Amino acid sequence: MLFHFVLYLTCTNFAKKSNDVLMKIGEFNELKINRTVDFGAYLIDENTHEVLLPKRYLTPEMKVGDTIRVFVYNDSENRPVATTEQPYAVVGDFALLRVKAVNKVGAFMDWGLTAKDLLVPFREQRVDMKVGRSYIVRVYLDGASQRIVASAKLAKFLNRTEPDYYHREMVEVLVVQRSDLGYRVIINNSHWGQIYQNETFQDVNIGDRLTAFIKQVRPDGKVDVTLAKIEKMRVDNLAERIEQYLKANGGEMTLTDKSDPEDINKVFQCSKKDFKKALGFLYKQQKVTLGDTVVLNKG
Repeated sequence: MLFHFVLYLTCTNFAKKSNDVLMKIGEFNELKINRTVDFGAYLIDENTHEVLLPKRYLTPEMKVGDTIRVFVYNDSENRPVATTEQPYAVVGDFALLRVKAVNKVGAFMDWGLTAKDLLVPFREQRVDMKVGRSYIVRVYLDGASQRIVASAKLAKFLNRTEPDYYHREMVEVLVVQRSDLGYRVIINNSHWGQIYQNETFQDVNIGDRLTAFIKQVRPDGKVDVTLAKIEKMRVDNLAERIEQYLKANGGEMTLTDKSDPEDINKVFQCSKKDFKKALGFLYKQQKVTLGDTVVLNKG
C-alpha cells in the first residue's frame, strides 16, 4: 500500500511540474482510465499525465480504456485528484453557496464535494461570513498557490469592456442582490445587469439562474434586462413593425386578422397567430381600429 501511495505522489508531482498539462484543475475533464490499483484508478489526459480517481467513485461498468467525465481539484495537500461528483460551481462560475465552517484561515463553503470544502480567505470577503448563511461568490484558481478558492468581491471578476449585447438577445442571468429598483444580476458570467421590479411577474430569489433578454445597453454601459417571455417580445416587435408599416402606407392596410396566412407572411414574415396577437395588442392600446381594414388612429 505504501508503494502505491509513493507512486501516486510521483505521478501527481510530475503532472504539476509539466508545462503542457491539458488537465484543467477546477473544471470537468474527459479522461481515459489508464490502469486500476487497490485504492482506485489512474486517469490520463492526452499528454498521458495521470490523476487518481479514488476507489469510492468507481463503478462496475468502468474499465481500462474507457473515457469518463470527471471533476479535477486539489486535495488538502494540494495534489490533483478526480471525482465523479458534481460540484455546484467550477472555476470561472459565480454561485450562491452556504458556509459550513469558519476558522483562522477563512470561511469554508459547501460546493457539493464530499471530500473538499471551498475556501473563501478573509481578504476575499466583503463582510465577515457566518456559518449557515449563503453568499454569492466567484470560484477561481489562485495563481500563486494553484488552489481553488472563492471570492465574494465580485466586481473584480466582471468584464470592464463596453457590453456589446444586442436588443432582445437571450442571456443567462444570476440574481445577486435585491434593491428598491428590482434585482441586480450578473449577465452571462460577464457584466452587471438590472431587472426592474415592475417588470417582474414571477418569484425571483437571490442565487436564481434565469433566462432573460436584453432590453437595452445604456450610453453609460449599464445593461437593462427583462424576464419577459420570448413570445411576448416577438409579438411586441411585430406590433412595432405593423405600426411602422401603417405609417408608411397612409395609415391603413387591407391585411386583417381574417386575411390568408400566406398573404400575412408575405408582408410581415410571421405566423397568422402572432399577427392576430400583435393586432390585438395595438387595439388594446387604442392605436388602431379594426374592421374590414386596419386603420391607424391619429394621436
